[in-house]
Amino acid sequence: MATDSTSYGRRDFLKDSVVSVAKAAQEFSKHQEVVPKQPTPPPARTDWLRPPGAADEALFLERCTKCGDCAKVCPYGSITFHPQNGTPVIFADQIPCYLCEDVPCIAACATEALLPVEGREQIRMGLAAVAHRVCTAGQGCHACASKCPTDALSMDFDTQRLVVTTERCVGCGLCEQVCRTVNDRVAIRVTPFRVLAKSLS
Repeated sequence: MATDSTSYGRRDFLKDSVVSVAKAAQEFSKHQEVVPKQPTPPPARTDWLRPPGAADEALFLERCTKCGDCAKVCPYGSITFHPQNGTPVIFADQIPCYLCEDVPCIAACATEALLPVEGREQIRMGLAAVAHRVCTAGQGCHACASKCPTDALSMDFDTQRLVVTTERCVGCGLCEQVCRTVNDRVAIRVTPFRVLAKSLS
């Protein structure tokens, strides 16, 4: 009898142990489901533009002291700061560059990270490109062309398409910002000059 009782006790103990482990695993699983997953941070934007007169990217980064003087004198608040490295940038879809005649941002830069220009037609921040499949120019929208300060945008009435004259486009981003305010989908975007320079090198 003693042997049977001892044998039974061991089996009972093992059974209880297995049940306890299973319950613990179940509770752990429930807890894992309750704990909210941390949201994935949005990817860092790469479509920012440098302010007017910016030197080539490598030289700009070497010269820029992140003093913020260019942003302080911008009358439109177009110049903001890169969220990761603090250098001055412009997000065209938010507040584009309005191409001030006297270009105060360049005058404010003491380190020649922003270089003087003879006229705004010499500025090269980027180049506009049209996504014709979503552009509504064919339905009569010419809002971006009417706001372009350098007359770089025009309508080709034969093809019913918007045309970008690359020699005139300075990449100010006014077209992108205007398109964003009047259409459901942005059909014109500015590719930053530093990206264009990489593709040509």
